[in-house]
Amino acid sequence: MTGLIFILLLVLFLPFSVKIIERHLEVFLFIMGICAAYIGGVLDSTLFMKAVKDPIKITLAVLVAGVLFKWLKVPLEKLIRRISEAVPYPLFFALVVIILGLLSSIITAIIAALVLVIIVSVLRLERASEVKLVILACFSIGLGAALTPIGEPLSTIITSKLNEDTFFLFKLIGREVILGILMMGIVAALFVQPRFRKTKLSYVNETEPYSEIILRTGKIYLFVMGLTLLGAGFEPLINTYILGLDANILYWINMISAVLDNATLAAAEISPSMTHETIKAILLGLIISGGMLVPGNIPNIISSGKLNITSSEWAKFGVPFGLITMVIYFIAILGNKLLN
Repeated sequence: MTGLIFILLLVLFLPFSVKIIERHLEVFLFIMGICAAYIGGVLDSTLFMKAVKDPIKITLAVLVAGVLFKWLKVPLEKLIRRISEAVPYPLFFALVVIILGLLSSIITAIIAALVLVIIVSVLRLERASEVKLVILACFSIGLGAALTPIGEPLSTIITSKLNEDTFFLFKLIGREVILGILMMGIVAALFVQPRFRKTKLSYVNETEPYSEIILRTGKIYLFVMGLTLLGAGFEPLINTYILGLDANILYWINMISAVLDNATLAAAEISPSMTHETIKAILLGLIISGGMLVPGNIPNIISSGKLNITSSEWAKFGVPFGLITMVIYFIAILGNKLLN
């Protein structure tokens, strides 16, 4: 058990503190996954084949969506410009947040984030407004992508670990997620000011090469494969230390998802032995707090990187908004318990 705890600490803190590991997170998690599975005594051909198969769907989705995005980038930019000129800006902001959030479970969180980058590069909002729009959209994308196994690695890992069908997560948290996405759209309409300046967020509007699409696809495959191995290896740790914790405690503990990738945390925490109530609390805690800071989720990392949004700029709006959202959801969870 000591070995698994040591690996868990490495997985949680090294990507956040060591730059070279942060840049090559997929390889690091794959190696840690093999180590965890070996120490946990579960590394066999069955698990390895499962780790090989689990990433296939999301990897294909990322590849196909990436190629389509490359081909349709120019007409998409023209369409965005026309729509933004045809409808009131508050409505446009709301639609951006809501539509990207809902579509992210189909087109993947990565592609949704790339579309978001194009949208804000077409608009000429002042920096503060653009940053708010990006953060709200990333919160929405993070929520929506959790509804299907192809949306993001977190949902892929949870569905796989629980051995559930494609629509399990939608049935489990669909209502909460859709309401949250709508709420974020309303917030965008109310609080993103349509103020325009000549300067905008720095973004080089160039076509993404096929090599980058293939590289990103390979990274996603290795990432999910590593998380599958990690999840299986950490099972003894989960059974000993996490299964007995109250769902409400787990909800707030998962605020660490703000600084740590939520898919990694899901692999370390989720177990088939948990009740649906506990899984729901863990999942909501992960996907909400994942939007607070840049490292918390893939859309945050992509958007901030391409648009040069600093960590402090993100935190200034992301943390208070995330905390308020966490409280609202927590009250809703408690209310649902009382009603049931």
